[in-house]
Amino acid sequence: MKYLLMICEDRSLPDRDEAAEASLMAEYAAFTQEIIESGELVGGEQLQRPDTATSVRVRHGKRALTDGPFAETTEQIGGYYLVDVKDLDRALELAERIPSARTGVVEVRPIVDRSR
Repeated sequence: MKYLLMICEDRSLPDRDEAAEASLMAEYAAFTQEIIESGELVGGEQLQRPDTATSVRVRHGKRALTDGPFAETTEQIGGYYLVDVKDLDRALELAERIPSARTGVVEVRPIVDRSR
């Protein structure tokens, strides 16, 4: 079963220094390599900062663009993993091992299976 693990980082926390950032990226690299080797990784990417986003809305046939994310909140999506695992329990196990789960939140959401 496929799940999207959305990594929401707390943007209200102070920026990490270079050493802390390098350590965090090393943790991510190790985790990513592990789920590649287990065959559970389908895809995933780190996203640019929320201030680079553009939100698009269409109302009454007219497009409206807004700089920045859709919602003003301290937690913003910083990246994601798409995994294919045996069940929700395994997806939750992986989510809790994502480094940013310690300071933010990882939302686990099942992908709709259209093959049925």
